[in-house]
Amino acid sequence: MKPSAPLFTPVLIAGCAIMLVSFAVRASFGVFQIPIAEEFGWLRAEFSLAIAIQNLAWGIGQPIFGALAERIGDRKAIVLGAVTYAAGLVLSSFAVTPEAHQLYEILVGFGIAGTGFGVILAVVGRASSEENRSMSLGIATAAGSAGQVFGPPVAEALLSVMDWQMVFLVFAGAVLATLAFLPMMRSPASASRTELEESMGTVLGRAFRDPSFTLIFVGFFSCGYQLAFVTAHFPAFVTEMCGPIMAGGVLHSIGVTTTSALGAMAIAVIGLANIAGTLSAGWLGKRYSRKYLLAGIYAARTVVAAVFILVPMTPTSVLIFAAAMGSLWLATVPLTSGLIAHIYGIRYMGTLYGIVFFSHQLGSFLGVWLGGRMYDLHGDYTLVWWIGVGVGAFSALVHLPVRERRSTPPPPLAMAS
Repeated sequence: MKPSAPLFTPVLIAGCAIMLVSFAVRASFGVFQIPIAEEFGWLRAEFSLAIAIQNLAWGIGQPIFGALAERIGDRKAIVLGAVTYAAGLVLSSFAVTPEAHQLYEILVGFGIAGTGFGVILAVVGRASSEENRSMSLGIATAAGSAGQVFGPPVAEALLSVMDWQMVFLVFAGAVLATLAFLPMMRSPASASRTELEESMGTVLGRAFRDPSFTLIFVGFFSCGYQLAFVTAHFPAFVTEMCGPIMAGGVLHSIGVTTTSALGAMAIAVIGLANIAGTLSAGWLGKRYSRKYLLAGIYAARTVVAAVFILVPMTPTSVLIFAAAMGSLWLATVPLTSGLIAHIYGIRYMGTLYGIVFFSHQLGSFLGVWLGGRMYDLHGDYTLVWWIGVGVGAFSALVHLPVRERRSTPPPPLAMAS
């Protein structure tokens, strides 16, 4: 009997470490929303636009870095991403105008693209056996969730002892430190002979002509909208909505004595719950239809968000929402990336997933920017929440017609006799 391939390979371990740090830094930006706005007297929309641009740059950079990794090598692409990420953070620490922050967040966004899902998941996917691929992708995605657990509380703790500019410099150093794991990032080319013989243009053309690829692309939009809006605005949202009811609350017993700390803790709870949710999605993706799992996740998100905004808000409801939404948070990622690998193969998985991820980041841009814009116009986030509910329901429906079968190249034309 043939022994099973190992699940925890050096590539998976190194990929998890890089993802953890990259996403810890990325997930912390919402914590800086109020300190930066208060220091410079900016409108909420101005720093929100900087984070929105970061998300858009991440989306634009994802297929670029995916293609670079497949052309020049995974490790070179990761080095470029880490250096770009750190440079953006360092420059942002010296920015004193909204326009400067918005410009430098382009570098941060491209850096996240080079150290995040598109490149890392493609390497992990190629290094995994078919039987372990769905679970490996889930574990790597869960590492990003673990970063979300640590990132906001660490940022909050650092802000209590140093200014936000110094925190950005500390984070830049942490990103560069992940390059120590690069020697472990050696992925074998496990694509089939047919996949290796096909050019990137051929595979991309076949995907673009496939209605299922379009449906996956469109469906990923709401994931970005919901996640980016919550990450960027939830700490500030909680600070303002729960302020009058925090005094003397039971949350004092676990060290949550301010609304700012509650907001950071909520983001961390989302990340913690997401570790379990993402691992579960990876396990389920090996056994059940990925498109139906994705439809179920988007439907569940829609219900959770609608209930949260309808019930009276308390610190307890905030943490319950964080746990519920967290269990669904990045569960879409191993399923979406696994679906792409299953239908179109793993040879150009990084590029194809990067293109689909661009839709995710278009949603991220809109969620972050619209959150700040609507807050400045109306003084609350209610309308933005309900838009998120609507696009979540749309994504649940749009995944149902996806044809979950492997796309194969057309047979060669018969030669004339």
